Amino acid sequence: MSRTVVNPDTVFNTVQYGFSQAVIVTGQRRMLLSGQVGVDAQERTVSPGLREQADAAIDNIERVLAAAGGTLAQVIMLRIYICETAREDQESIAQVLRDRFPNDPPPSSWIIVSGLSLPEWLVEIEAEAMLD
Repeated sequence: MSRTVVNPDTVFNTVQYGFSQAVIVTGQRRMLLSGQVGVDAQERTVSPGLREQADAAIDNIERVLAAAGGTLAQVIMLRIYICETAREDQESIAQVLRDRFPNDPPPSSWIIVSGLSLPEWLVEIEAEAMLD
């Protein structure tokens, strides 16, 4: 897969928040992942905290990618659904993205929603990847 991140200086600096403005990719297989939340393999919510739930959601994305022979480095887009109740703690998500995608992070959209499937869930993250 060829992957080129686009972050022109003519728009605001999104890398400081852990994501890029755009990515140009070429590859053979496009993988679309279901939204992942902060639960473990036994469907237990990992924590009441946004940061821990976001980190667990990225862990789950990483595991699904690995099952198909992929890695987080192949993620080309994230869509992040954040509960209204967690709106004020978005820096936690930015920190998780900076930690997990330290170089050329994928673009992302952040959407505030009234709630997710269970009331204790604060964030759900969808991903797209291009696999070799």
